[in-house]
Amino acid sequence: MKQILLPLFILISSLGQSQDLYEVSNLVTIEITFTQANWDQILDTYYANGLDERLLATVVISGQSFDSVGVKYKGNSTYNPNNTKNPFNLKLDEFINQSYGDYSVLKLSTGDKDPSFVREVLGYEIARKYMDAPQCNYAEVYVNGTYLGLYDNAESVNGDFQERYLYGNRDATRVKCNPVSVQNGGSSLEYLGANQTSYYNYYELDSDTGWNDLVALCNIVDNAPILIEDYLDIDRAIWMLAYNNVMVNLDSYTGPFRQNYYLIMAKNTDMTPVMWDLNQNMGSFAMINSGPGGGSLAQMDILLRQNENGWPLINLILQDDTYRRMYIAHCKTIYEENIANNLYLTRAQALQAVFSAALQADNNAIFTYTQAQTNLSATVSGGGPGGGYIGLSQLFDTRKTYLSGTTQFQASAPTITNISYDESVVSNTSVMVSANVVNSNSVIFGYRDFQGDRFNKVQMYDDGMNGDVSAGDGVFSIIIPVSTADVQFYIYAENNNAGIFSPIRAEHEFYTIATYYDVVLNEIQTRNNITQPDQNGEFQDWIELYNNSSTAFNLTGYYLSDKGSNLTRWPFPAGTTIQPDEYLIVWADQDTFQGGLHANFKLSGGGESVYFSDGNTIYDKIKYVYFPADSTYGRLPNGTGTMTLLSSTFKANNEGAIVQPGIKERNQFVFSLYPNPTNGQFFIAVEGNKDIQVIVYDLLGHVILQTNERLVQTASWSKGVYIVNVNGTSKKLMVK
Repeated sequence: MKQILLPLFILISSLGQSQDLYEVSNLVTIEITFTQANWDQILDTYYANGLDERLLATVVISGQSFDSVGVKYKGNSTYNPNNTKNPFNLKLDEFINQSYGDYSVLKLSTGDKDPSFVREVLGYEIARKYMDAPQCNYAEVYVNGTYLGLYDNAESVNGDFQERYLYGNRDATRVKCNPVSVQNGGSSLEYLGANQTSYYNYYELDSDTGWNDLVALCNIVDNAPILIEDYLDIDRAIWMLAYNNVMVNLDSYTGPFRQNYYLIMAKNTDMTPVMWDLNQNMGSFAMINSGPGGGSLAQMDILLRQNENGWPLINLILQDDTYRRMYIAHCKTIYEENIANNLYLTRAQALQAVFSAALQADNNAIFTYTQAQTNLSATVSGGGPGGGYIGLSQLFDTRKTYLSGTTQFQASAPTITNISYDESVVSNTSVMVSANVVNSNSVIFGYRDFQGDRFNKVQMYDDGMNGDVSAGDGVFSIIIPVSTADVQFYIYAENNNAGIFSPIRAEHEFYTIATYYDVVLNEIQTRNNITQPDQNGEFQDWIELYNNSSTAFNLTGYYLSDKGSNLTRWPFPAGTTIQPDEYLIVWADQDTFQGGLHANFKLSGGGESVYFSDGNTIYDKIKYVYFPADSTYGRLPNGTGTMTLLSSTFKANNEGAIVQPGIKERNQFVFSLYPNPTNGQFFIAVEGNKDIQVIVYDLLGHVILQTNERLVQTASWSKGVYIVNVNGTSKKLMVK
C-alpha cells in the first residue's frame, strides 16, 4: 500500500570555518611552482599561440599538493601580456587523474574591471538563489614562492558542472556563447540558416558534438517560438534575463554584445542557459548600447530590448503575455530579496572583510584597497565603457526608486495561500492539490517526479470538479498522478497585469510530496572511500533498502537495476527477506562472485537512476546527480521522507545523519535532534564548540524559523542543548 507524507523538515548547518574549495568565508591559498624561471614569458607565448597549450606545474591548494598540473593564462579583456598578474586556468587532471575534493579545474580571475572586488563573488552568490550558477570565492595566489596577489576563484562550467547541477551527460552538448567578434550580432540566438559553419564565429563548442542542437534552437527561437519549451529551459532563461536587467549585468546576452553565457544540454534534453563571467555585473560594464550615449544605468528600462532587432530570445519572452508576467515576477523577487533590503551592500561589506588583508598586501592589484572601499558607494575612474566604474549604492539607491515606481512593479499580483493536498479523496495512484488563489484569472500547476525532469504544466480550476468542493470559492485544485517517486511542484497564478510564483523562487525551488511503499530505497552511496567496507574489506558503492511495514517482506521475484530499459537487471536471490523496521544492504560493485548481496552493476558517480521493481511495476526509484565522496543520498525522515544529501548512516536510521544541503555546504559536526517531525518544541544536542544555524521548514517547505545570527556555545561547554520552539507566533530561539 502506497503512503504519502509531506514532512516538517529541520535543517541544521554548520557555520564554522569550512575547508570547501568554494566556501565564501574561506580565503583559499593556492601555491603554483614552475621549474622554469621564465614561466610568465612561456605562458604569454602559449596564450598568443591560441592552441590551448599548458605549462607543467606543482600546485598546492590549502596544503594539499598536486603534481603535473596543467597551467595556462585565460581571459579576453582581462588578460594583458604586460601585466604581472594575469588570470589563470589550472587543470589538475591534465596529466594525472586527480582532483581537489570533486573539482579538477580552477579558474582564477584578477579583479580587473571591478574596483570593489566583490562583483563576481557576490554576483554568483545572488544568481545561485534562482538558477544553477558557478560557485565562487577568493584565493591568495603564490607563484614560485612569491605572493602574486588576490584572485577570484570561480567554479568551471565544464562536464563536471553539467553532471553536478543539470543531471546531464558530461559529453552532451555544451556551447560557450562567446563570439569571436562582438560587433556582428554576438551570440544572439538569431537563426543564420541550416549550415552550422555560419555559427562558428559566434559560439564555441565545448563538447565533441552539438552544432545541430544549437542550430535547431536558434531556428525555434527565431521562427517557431510556440515550440520553445521543447528545446529550451524557458524558466531558467527568464531568470537569467531578469537577473541581467535588475542587477545591471550588461556584459551578457542583454547587453550590446550578447555574450557570456553557456547553453548546456540537461538531462531532460532541454538546452539550459548558465551565466558566467560576472566580474562586470552591477554596472561595471556601463554600455547599454554599442553606439554613443546609452542612457542611465540606474534607470535602465525594465523591458529593455522589447521589440529591438537582434535579441530574439528577449523578444520571445516579452511578446508572450504569460512569459512577460513571469519575467516581471522574477525581476521583483530578485529586487526584493537583494536590493530593496540593501542585502547586496551588507554582503559586499562582508566579502571585503574576508579579503581586506590579502588585497592590501597585493602589490600587483589592479585597484587599491582604498578604491575597493570607495567603489561600494562611489564611482572609481577607469578605462571601461563610461569612463569609470559606478559605485554599488550609487547605482542601486537610484535603481530602487526607478524599479519600485514602474507600472510593472506596482501592478497588483494574485495571492496564493493555504496550499494543501489530500490523497484520500482519490485513488491510490493520484493526489489532489489545492490552494486559495485571489485576484487571478489563470492558475498553472507545474509538477514532476524527479529533479532534472521537465515540469509538466497544467491548469488548476475553481469549477467544482477535479476534487474542488465548490465552484467560485477561490479554492483552485488539480488531481495529478502519483508514481513511486516524490512529486515536486509549484504554482503560478496571473491576472491581466501581473503574475506570482509559489514558492517565490520557482522553478529553481519547489514543494515536495514524499511518497513511499512498504519497502523503499532508503539510502545510496556512490563514492564510498572510507565509510564502510564490504565483507572482503573493499569500499564499494552500496544501496540500502528499508522495510516500513510491520511484517517481513520476501524479495524473491524483485529486482534492482540502474537502467529503466532493463528493470530485471539484477534479481534478488531466492529467499532474500527483509524484516520489519530492518535495513538490507546491496553492494553495487559488479562482484557477483563474492558472497552476500552483490549486484551486477555499479553506480555512476556523476548521477543516474536506481530502480526497485518486480520487473513490471516500479515500486521505488532514486534519481540522483553527482554528490561528494563519503556522503549519501537518503530519505529524511527515515523510510518515508524525500531524498536528501546526508552523512552516511549505513544500515541505520537516517534521522541520526547530518543533513548536508547540497554540495556547496558540508556539515562535519555531531548532533542529535528530537523529535522530528514536531508540532511544538524540539531539542538539538551538539558535541563540541560549534557555531550552528537552525532553519525550520513547515509541511509545505516554507521557512518558518531561521536563526540569522550564529548561535554560539561558550568555550566551557563540552555539550550544549539548544531548545527551539516552532509553535506559536514568536518563533523564539531559546538557548539552554
